[in-house]
Amino acid sequence: MMLDDKRIGFGLTGSHCTLEEVIPMINGLKDEGAEVIPFVSHTVQTTETKFGTPNHWLDSIEKAAGREVVNSIPKAEPYGPKTPLDAMLIAPMTGSSMSKFANAQTDSPVLMAAKATLRNSSPVVLAISTNDALGLNASNLATLLQMHHVYFVPLGQDNPYKKPTSLVARMEDIPQTIEAAIRGEQYQPLFIEKFND
Repeated sequence: MMLDDKRIGFGLTGSHCTLEEVIPMINGLKDEGAEVIPFVSHTVQTTETKFGTPNHWLDSIEKAAGREVVNSIPKAEPYGPKTPLDAMLIAPMTGSSMSKFANAQTDSPVLMAAKATLRNSSPVVLAISTNDALGLNASNLATLLQMHHVYFVPLGQDNPYKKPTSLVARMEDIPQTIEAAIRGEQYQPLFIEKFND
């Protein structure tokens, strides 16, 4: 198995329409031999939407991971110096979290875990899902694309005619992207025709 004995942080942020697609990837990583530690943003913990309640999502995440979520900045910080991760995944990553991460704003458990992982020169893998990646967030995307130790799950426009600035990662490529990132490589191709999936 390609991720045997690897400790993978799995950070979930508030792209609520994507959570149902992403949560099964926790089991996918475990099936590849990884230990998965879930981190959740404040939005996932507190916001009820048409896609589900916070309790629904937290229960689903904890059931998949087999452990409690890391739900505060103080709980997330030790995953740098004391209990380091082999890689930190953020999936889904919202435009808001992408903007904050690109500009060194660490205001959630997920972003603290990412910062702690970068501190150790270990890979942070981003699976973005945002309507403004090619709009207001384009400069932040460019910043992250050139950062050391930051890698992307292959991504593309999901609806180029109705949502031309939207980019979404191909979530099923998460395990392969993490494996490549641990080797210091970007899984390719980086840009895909997501709308043809």
